Amino acid sequence: MSSHHIALIPGDGIGREVVPAACAVLDTVAARHGLSFVYDEFDWSCDRYLQTGAMMPEDGLDRVRHHDAILLGAVGYPGVPDHVSLWGLLIPMRREFQQYVNLRPIRVFEGVASPLRSARPGEVDLVIVRENVEGEYSEIGGRMYRGTPQEAAVQESVFTRTGVTRLLDYGFDLATRRSGRLTSATKSNGIVHTMPFWDELVRERAAAYPSVIWDSEHIDALAAKFVLSPDRFDVVVASNLFGDILSDLAAAVAGSIGIAPAASLNPERAFPSTFEPVHGSAPDIAGKGVANPLGTIWSASMMLEHLGHPEAGADVLTAISSVLAHSDVRTPDLGGTADTTRFTEAVIGALPGI
Repeated sequence: MSSHHIALIPGDGIGREVVPAACAVLDTVAARHGLSFVYDEFDWSCDRYLQTGAMMPEDGLDRVRHHDAILLGAVGYPGVPDHVSLWGLLIPMRREFQQYVNLRPIRVFEGVASPLRSARPGEVDLVIVRENVEGEYSEIGGRMYRGTPQEAAVQESVFTRTGVTRLLDYGFDLATRRSGRLTSATKSNGIVHTMPFWDELVRERAAAYPSVIWDSEHIDALAAKFVLSPDRFDVVVASNLFGDILSDLAAAVAGSIGIAPAASLNPERAFPSTFEPVHGSAPDIAGKGVANPLGTIWSASMMLEHLGHPEAGADVLTAISSVLAHSDVRTPDLGGTADTTRFTEAVIGALPGI
């Protein structure tokens, strides 16, 4: 039996409800595939910040460094500024563990209506490969003349050859295993240094992947095309900021940001990777038991694949698809009345072989 040590960080709000749901699915599929999971739960959250002044303890990263993976629920809550919660937990984790690929699959499922008439099940199935540790989200910058009419803020972007190249290689390699199509998000007509550099590296790396058909789109036009013809895209590579924005837009195209998963990957597996839903902590529904666990369950499916169990991961995704396509079990965000437990039970019941 293959056993994996998983760090659980439920976080804030509905994260505390959807993580247990994902674990229930994981434990069920594990039994079928000869796997087992050992969970260590950590209370790192905005609630902890309000009590102690820190999102996690000083040695927090060392506590999870040797886990096989990290499953995270949601981070963020009223009273704690978003930059405090993000830079106190997620960004240090991503950078310390070199989780430089943020992978966000987008799919229109049968049974989940897209707000776009042209976005049909089986036709919209794409993956956004977002750079996750540098780019526009750097720590370089500052403010001066605070509180005066001359106050100024400076924020620097950082694009390195190493950082961009490894992200592009991951994206091109993924494209060779999918449809052989890749789109690069850029803005080199307006951003004069970093984006032309990005474009140069895209062309350079594309030469190593002759089987991949690729193109480049300015981010504003690309956002419009995501809405007008989302079915034309397969693998999209983007900088930290552009990928972040495109991911949420694409999730809305797919019908609900509440179902979207994400993985912050260290592809070399030298450090643990983090798997988390895209949705936030949703404080307005926290504690009511109606949160949609689909994004976290799908993230758990991605975790299974990353850990070397693609069949188990595929079983989870098959169960999700089956529930959406062949039942009326829906949480309120998808127009239904099912609570978190009912939806989770439906997914477990739809697992192949159960």
